[in-house]
Parts: sequence; C-alpha cells; structure tokens
Amino acid sequence: MLTVLKRPTIFLKFLQNPEKVRHLQAMQKTGIRILAFSFLFLLIGTARSAAQTITDALGTYTPYSMFGVGEVTRPGTSLNRGMGGIGVGLRDNRYINYLNPASASSRDSLSFMLDFGLMQRNFINTDGTRSSAYNAFNMHHIILSFPIWKSSAMQMGIIPYSNVGYRFVEDESREDILANVGSFRYLHYGQGSINQAFAAFSATFFRHLSVGAQGMFFFGNIEKNAQAVSLSNPELYGTLKTGYDIVIGSFGAQFGLQAFGNFSPSTSFTVGATFQPRATLRGDVTRFAKVEKGSIIDTVYSFVSEGSQMSIPMEWTVGFSIRKRDKWVFGADYTQSDWRKSNFAATPGVLFEPALSRTLKAGLEFTPDRYSIRYFMRRWTYRMGAYYDQSYMMLNGNQVTAIGVTFGFSVPIYRWYNSIGVSVDAGQRGSFENNLIRERYIMLILNFNLHDIWFIKHRYN
Repeated sequence: MLTVLKRPTIFLKFLQNPEKVRHLQAMQKTGIRILAFSFLFLLIGTARSAAQTITDALGTYTPYSMFGVGEVTRPGTSLNRGMGGIGVGLRDNRYINYLNPASASSRDSLSFMLDFGLMQRNFINTDGTRSSAYNAFNMHHIILSFPIWKSSAMQMGIIPYSNVGYRFVEDESREDILANVGSFRYLHYGQGSINQAFAAFSATFFRHLSVGAQGMFFFGNIEKNAQAVSLSNPELYGTLKTGYDIVIGSFGAQFGLQAFGNFSPSTSFTVGATFQPRATLRGDVTRFAKVEKGSIIDTVYSFVSEGSQMSIPMEWTVGFSIRKRDKWVFGADYTQSDWRKSNFAATPGVLFEPALSRTLKAGLEFTPDRYSIRYFMRRWTYRMGAYYDQSYMMLNGNQVTAIGVTFGFSVPIYRWYNSIGVSVDAGQRGSFENNLIRERYIMLILNFNLHDIWFIKHRYN
C-alpha cells in the first residue's frame, strides 16, 4: 500500500508549488502552439511541392471538369461535409465553420483554433461500355481562428475552389489516314486548380445578431492540352501539341448574417444567410501550338493575352439549424448561383452552356454523452446528411445533377475541443441518359482540429 501512495504524494507536493504549476501550464501551451505552427509550415511546404509535381498528380479525375472553371469543390470541413455540407445557419464554438463569415464570432473569447484537413477522392466513370477509375489525394484546407475584441473574431485560411483533372485517349481509325501517314494516337488532358485565400471578420450585436464580411483572393492555374502522336513514324511526323494555360489572380468578397435565440433553456435555433457578388477571374492566358520531333521543338504560335474569359457568379445561400445543447443538431441549407452570364471559352465537339445552379443540403449531428467518463465512444460526435445538386453545366441541353449521402464522426483528443474528424461523401453525378457519363465517387476527409486558450491572466502568482 505504501508503494502505491508514493507517486500521488509526490504529485500533490508538486501541485502545491505555484512556480512549478505555472511552468507546467506554460509548457503545455507552448507545446500546442509549436505543434500548430509546425503543422502550418508543413502543410504550406507540402502544397508548394505538390504544385511542382502537378503533371502526374491530379486533384480530381472527372470528365465534367473540362468545362468552365472545372469541378467546383463542395466547401466545408469534416464538420460540414459530414452533415451534407450545411453551415450557413450553423454556430458551434467547438469547431471552425467558414461557410458563413458571421459564424466566426461563435467561439470562446480567449480561444485559438487551427483546423486543417486532407482529402482522398475515388472516382469511377463509365459510359455504359467503357469505364475508368482514379484516386487523388491532396491537402484540402487550413484555417486559423482567433479573437479580436470581446464578441468579435477573425478567420483566415486557404481552401480549394475548383479542380481540373481529365485524360482522354483515342487511336486513329480512319482508313485513309492509316494508309497514308500511319497510326496516330490523340490525347486530351487537363489539370490544375483554383484556390481561395480568405480573411473574415465577424462581430455580435445585441446578443442575438452576428454579421460578418470576408475578403477573398482567387489564385491558381488551369492547363488544357491536346496532342496528336505518331505511332508508326514518329521521326517524320513527331508530336503536335496544342492548348492553353490560364493563370488566375483575382479578388472577391462575401457577406454573412446570422440571427440566433432560444426556444427553451436547452434548445436553441440559428438562421443565416450569405451573399457573394459576381467576381471576374482576372488572369493571363497563354495559347500555344508546337511540333516536337525528338529533341527538336518547332513552335507554330505562342501568344499571351489578358482576360481569362472566366468569372464566378453572384451566389446566395440561406440556412437554419436547431440545437439541443450537448445532444444533437439538425439543419438545412439552400444555395443558388446564376452562372448564365458567365463567359467561358467554347469546348469543341460539345454544346456547353452555363446554367442556374441550385443545391439543397440537410444534415444531423448527435453526441450520445459528451461528459461520459466510463465509455469513450459515447463522447464521440456522429454526423450524417444528404444533398441534391444541380450543377452549372448544361451539356447538349441537359443539366448535370448529382445526389449523395454523407456521414462522419469526431473523436475528442486530450482536452478542450481538440479532435480528429472523419467524413465520407458518397454519390453519383450524371447518368447514361442523353449520352452523358455516369460518375460514382467516394470522398474521404481527414480533419484535425486544434484548440487552446490563450492570453490567460492568472489571478494568483
């Protein structure tokens, strides 16, 4: 028995020494801060190295990304994506929610939060006779949140906006060409992405109203290429390469509003809305055509022009959520974007028109017992949701739609609100009807949420 009591006795003596206690607390906070910023620099370095090897690493793999700005990424962290993608009417002081800039003020007044995530995408595309599959893995987001003054706060981060990734291969089958010049193989491929760096400010007024504004900078590049490769006589005909490269650098803004209150002491509600004005994606376009024969490159033409012929439309979203404190949350969002005035370059062989995009999302979150001591998994937070999306793509007079279900969970780690989140998005886009391609996908997001209390003034020394 004496042996068992030795360690607690030493520990109690340690706690009775204020200097050692403060030293321990300082070490814990310093460790969390170092960990947070280490992950920040690590992810920035990973993003830079990934951009340098983009040729063979696609951020997405879908034929629908060859139109317009590409495949518009569904926004949100694992918190949002696990609940169908909702977030405009959601307020939660445990997690960062960047879908509405007004939600940034929903936080503990001295808390610092860092949220970053990784995404794995799995695609299977088929037209009924042929199919292809591809897996893509990359960084998804990194976001910081910190207080400014009393009931105001800021969020800053980098998130994806859209991705381009497709490859088509076709062999020449016309008899006259095969007889005269031999066999040829045609390749069409595209790659690249548009990312979004943002800074949002939010403040709460009258205890039940929060407003927010967000400035955004869109940046990235998109490449679309075509090749004709001679298979039978490459020394004579070589390889013809044509295409263009768009470099984006443009500003945008978003405004948000949330009103919230209580139905009862344990049940609350939130309604929210966001508005994003139309923004032109400014940038330079390099168009080229060249012939390669071994080490010899003959440039047919290459010129740079200003104006990317792309824009992001006006968008608005409304949403709501109902919360049972420490138990469950239910919510829904509706988003509408008018792409019909967007000016995109034509795609040869396909009648593509930008359309009015609509998205309906709903989700549920449930925690069995947040304060359970005996059962660890009862402290987990579980999520599920669903969505229906009418995309901005109108192909040959038919609008491309997607439907999917989501689920996920968050595992509490250490103390405060530190957690690891996982969400899965499984769905289908397009169909065999009207000569479209059916695409089935599974997207996995691994999310890390770091939380700490800063700027504590100790009452006793």
